[in-house]
Amino acid sequence: MRRKVTIVGAGNVGASCALRIAGRELADVVLVDVVEGVPQGKGLDLFQSGPALGYDVTVSGANDYATTAGSEVAIITAGFPRKPGMTRDDLLLANFEIVRTAAAQVAQYSPECVIIVVTNPLDAMAQAAFWESGFPRERVVGMAGVLDTARFRAFISLELQVSVENVTGVVLGGHGDTMVPLVRLSGVAGIPMTELMDQAAIDRVVERTRNGGAEIVKYLKTGSAFYAPSAAAVEMAESILKDKKKVLPCSAYLQGEYGIDGLFVGVPVKLGAGGVEKIYEIQLTDAEKAMLRKSADAVQEMVDVLKARRG
Repeated sequence: MRRKVTIVGAGNVGASCALRIAGRELADVVLVDVVEGVPQGKGLDLFQSGPALGYDVTVSGANDYATTAGSEVAIITAGFPRKPGMTRDDLLLANFEIVRTAAAQVAQYSPECVIIVVTNPLDAMAQAAFWESGFPRERVVGMAGVLDTARFRAFISLELQVSVENVTGVVLGGHGDTMVPLVRLSGVAGIPMTELMDQAAIDRVVERTRNGGAEIVKYLKTGSAFYAPSAAAVEMAESILKDKKKVLPCSAYLQGEYGIDGLFVGVPVKLGAGGVEKIYEIQLTDAEKAMLRKSADAVQEMVDVLKARRG
């Protein structure tokens, strides 16, 4: 049987995910969207690209979930994008209804799949998908740290004018302004950032990383980032589909790890066929612990609002 991935939302992020998954021949793809004709049209366009680009998978679109049955991975990208001046928090209740509906449908048709949540505000939406799917915590994971770390690494490479391939970075916490780039554990070819930059440069890179998404929204004016988010989601999907067991920073449901209980927060995890197969606990300094706690508290505030709405 051919492998299958469901992508919920045929907008820029979803369509980019479909293109990247098809291009790597990871699986057949079904794009699902509520707008009649959009997933069908984009799916057909992507399918017709195969002969020219050399990939041999099926890409299709639908307005319901029947054809998604038996998917191994479901990537939820559907939701309202950020607009200039809008925070991720503003999206909370609007996207809650979208994600809870998607998660319930995915669980019905692909009860053994792993759900990757991309919709913002990311950590709270992962919580919503977890509630509505009824899946164990290992099979619901949020795409946050992979994107944030990619931005962190990109900005470090720009600051130092070195190859991004030599740059390592670690970002923990919620996907938002309170994220926690771990400067102490980031650097170039094993050389710590603190030995390569002065404090002003470090602060500049950290601040730009935290505002990475907002900076793109400011430029685009009518949309938000989609190339980098889709790349991050597909890296996660590939690790699951190929059972690569990559260690990646993702939003995972914590049950006491890092002193946080009952909340999705970005931490390093091992991603394999079973989803989140291990959560790694890094020994943090007191300052880092305080920043992570602040980030978790920001996520908790949003989750409390969702709990009240959910009833």
